[in-house]
Amino acid sequence: MSNRILGKRGLGLVFAALAAASAPALAQQKTGPGLSGDDSLTWKGITLYGVIDVGIQYDTHMAPFTPFRPAASGNIVRPFSRESVIGVTPSNMGQSRVGLQGIEALTDEWSAVFQIETFFNPQSGELANSLKSLAVNNGVPLAKQSVGVDGSSAGQAFQTSWVGLRSRRFGTLTFGRQVTLLLEGIIKYDPNYNASAFGLLGASNTYSGAGSQENNRLDSTAKYQVSLGDLLRLGALYKFNGASGSANTAFQGNLGLDFGHASLDGYYSKVDSAITATSLSTSQVAKLPTLGYSVSDSLAATVSDNTAYALMGLYGFERLKLFAGYEYIKWQNPKTPLSAGFINIGGYVLAFVNNTAYDNSKIVQVYWTGLRYAVLPHLELIGAWYGVHQSAYGTGSQAGCSSNAHSTCSGSLEAFSLAADYRFNVHFDAYAGAMYSGVHDGLASGYLSTTNINPTIGVRYKF
Repeated sequence: MSNRILGKRGLGLVFAALAAASAPALAQQKTGPGLSGDDSLTWKGITLYGVIDVGIQYDTHMAPFTPFRPAASGNIVRPFSRESVIGVTPSNMGQSRVGLQGIEALTDEWSAVFQIETFFNPQSGELANSLKSLAVNNGVPLAKQSVGVDGSSAGQAFQTSWVGLRSRRFGTLTFGRQVTLLLEGIIKYDPNYNASAFGLLGASNTYSGAGSQENNRLDSTAKYQVSLGDLLRLGALYKFNGASGSANTAFQGNLGLDFGHASLDGYYSKVDSAITATSLSTSQVAKLPTLGYSVSDSLAATVSDNTAYALMGLYGFERLKLFAGYEYIKWQNPKTPLSAGFINIGGYVLAFVNNTAYDNSKIVQVYWTGLRYAVLPHLELIGAWYGVHQSAYGTGSQAGCSSNAHSTCSGSLEAFSLAADYRFNVHFDAYAGAMYSGVHDGLASGYLSTTNINPTIGVRYKF
């Protein structure tokens, strides 16, 4: 309970700070990051910015929407997908958020930089909280669950909070809770720019999280990025765990090239004792009183050591941009297991922990391609295709299987989407589109339905 109270008080402090910082900026009629000159709300090097994105979505096979998960719906087909649903959904094209970022010159060469962001759901007024969307389904049968999906948003007052130093020659070094290098790459190289309603990569953060939806943003990180001339870019990120040992540590590296109209980036990621959280079963809920845990703050989890490699590229000319990407992810049993009672992000307790799910390594390959075409100066059309292939990784009678009898069998997922985005000006746009998704064999194991289509319309205001 104390974590929830502190979270709400923290949010109040955020908005108080935002109001104080924005008053002089509003007088100058300025507005947000990514916008320059008179279009940014900047005062004494500090910029106030935000996005409010909300729309209406219909799903052919989904569960009732949640007020907590950042996207509210599941967007792609999920195990609980079962019925047609229509409702108001947030953050379809981009995450709704408010934030402050700043830069302060220290010398001719060096500047201090910082950023803080709060994610929220405009349709419900709730802080973005994927883990709460799981917790409210504790003990609820699959056929009666609302949308519940794991993620890095767990009701924290700040989803991003870092500070550091920037040099024109030597790059940028920052510390705090930060977006990973891999997520930055997916935002750049996904034809949908990681939009949750129209792209597989935005709908499922498993891939931007290098195997865990909780790991597209990481606490306690050091991050370094530098450009070597106009051609080469390098990046590195390390997550500390506050103790000796490998549990909850992470490393990512990035090498990028820019040449002419093309850009290419390669990524490596290693996350130790990564967490994939799920709702508690009815039998697990029944055991909670003897364990001393609360139903509202407890979850189950599978723990693994995850390794990922990715290669992504784009080519743009005139009004057309072409995108493509590939990612290889391997899950293994953790070298440093986690114990029941581990406190996860947002203060949620892992009441039941599985450290032995991958006696054989699980390997998944993800690939995508697509384009963005500006048919008019203010109208852009987006088309994308995504594919996922899982190799069989079961043991004993499940070894080598290729049906939907077990989740360890080989399987596949495909998704494709079409969308249009019309920008009235730099602040306001309207969008419409739909994504089809379908699962097969092992990736369809336990699913109530195996396909979903999610026609979505909405508007977005950026400041």
